[in-house]
Amino acid sequence: MAYISRRRFLSGTGALGFASSVGALSSLSAAKAWAATDTSGYKAMVCVFLKGGMDHADTVLPYDQASYNQLVQAREGLLGAYNYTDAGSTRNRANLLQLNPANAGSLGGRQMALPPELAPLKTLFDSGDLAILGNVGPLIEPTTRASYDNGTALLPPRLFSHNDQQSTWMSFGVEGRRLGWGGRFADAALAAAPSSDPAFAAISTGSNDVFLSGDNARPYRVTSSGAAEPYLLSRRYYLGGTSGDDEARQRIRDFLAGQSFNDRNIYAQDIRNSNGRAVETAERLLTARENEGPFAAPFGDDSLSRQLRSVAETIKIQSYLNAPRQIFYVTTGGYDTHNAQANAIGGLHATLAAAITSFKAAMDEINQWNNVAVFTMSDFGRTLIDNGDGTDHGWGAHHFIAGGRVAGNRIYGDIPSAEPDSEFYTPSRGRLIPTTSVEQYAATLGRWFGLDTAALNMALPNLGNFNGADLGFMS
Repeated sequence: MAYISRRRFLSGTGALGFASSVGALSSLSAAKAWAATDTSGYKAMVCVFLKGGMDHADTVLPYDQASYNQLVQAREGLLGAYNYTDAGSTRNRANLLQLNPANAGSLGGRQMALPPELAPLKTLFDSGDLAILGNVGPLIEPTTRASYDNGTALLPPRLFSHNDQQSTWMSFGVEGRRLGWGGRFADAALAAAPSSDPAFAAISTGSNDVFLSGDNARPYRVTSSGAAEPYLLSRRYYLGGTSGDDEARQRIRDFLAGQSFNDRNIYAQDIRNSNGRAVETAERLLTARENEGPFAAPFGDDSLSRQLRSVAETIKIQSYLNAPRQIFYVTTGGYDTHNAQANAIGGLHATLAAAITSFKAAMDEINQWNNVAVFTMSDFGRTLIDNGDGTDHGWGAHHFIAGGRVAGNRIYGDIPSAEPDSEFYTPSRGRLIPTTSVEQYAATLGRWFGLDTAALNMALPNLGNFNGADLGFMS
């Protein structure tokens, strides 16, 4: 086995986080790079993180007979759990939804399909509103099976670990990183539009993951009913009087702004100021929402649909929030399908498809579909070879991008054949070796968002290691 030199190892580990790329630039250079970001008009990125590791091979399936037979051979146990030979099975080849991409020639004669539960996404694909990016995942440098086997490839640390790979997708480093690339994109937008409100540049619907954390951008949490309630308001019953929101807000505002507050402790003062801003920010958001009516588009009552409805409601009032660029982060779980996958994945797929379709309808109502890009991420893909009735942790995976400016009805990247012994897989269990890096995925979104080459290279530390910083799926 070949070994990586100490210098090469240290060089690789230094490239894992933002510190090396940012530290190589002066603060003046950094400011200039961010400030060149185009913030004209309005644009929003909406990240849908599928926690647990979505099974790419049970999402984008081979359809031509020869390729389908390869899948059956690799996944005999799992497809058996689907009773795939039955005429009514969702994994019977006759029931799969064949894709007819505009770039079908890039598949080398092979055909692909979506399962029936993703029919709404098939409709978006056919209309050109959705694209598929194949075999994307965390990489430090281009990696092949040969370089993986002989130990010469610089690999992301702690592959196949849930928390660490979630963090790597979001921040290019294992759990504990301080900055996420969504937050860095928001930093760039804020630097280019200094009069915009930083409170509403990066918005989460619940999770405090690192994705939205920047130097200046901080994730602001909203709920299905509006802004997340500041802690003081959640304890309003300690204030005496009624428990009404209006009275509680006024009492807190009077206290925080009171001239009698003479505490010289800087930490106490900071807490006072922070809580005051939280109340004011929440009030701005709630007031703006109250002035707008509900969407006609129906949303489901599941968690993902509620989160995307909240995102849609926030985009609807973006002009009141003084936020020309916004990045949203929503999450949904259940994708760690080690067992009983046939009983779980169909419902997860259906929920995802319905939520994105409802979100698209809401954006059409307010003429914003051309200004948003919805994209999926997940911990990792799954093993091609099943474990009986489930799958285990993988590496590369396939993902969806939807929006009015998506160059849709196309499959980008690579969709390797279902041959676990081929060059596209690790020797163990058929884990896809990514052929497209997360940085390339992010850079394509970031360029559409308004970042130029210098800003992208600052936000995405390993981007320069790959050919093709624009994959072409955004127009």
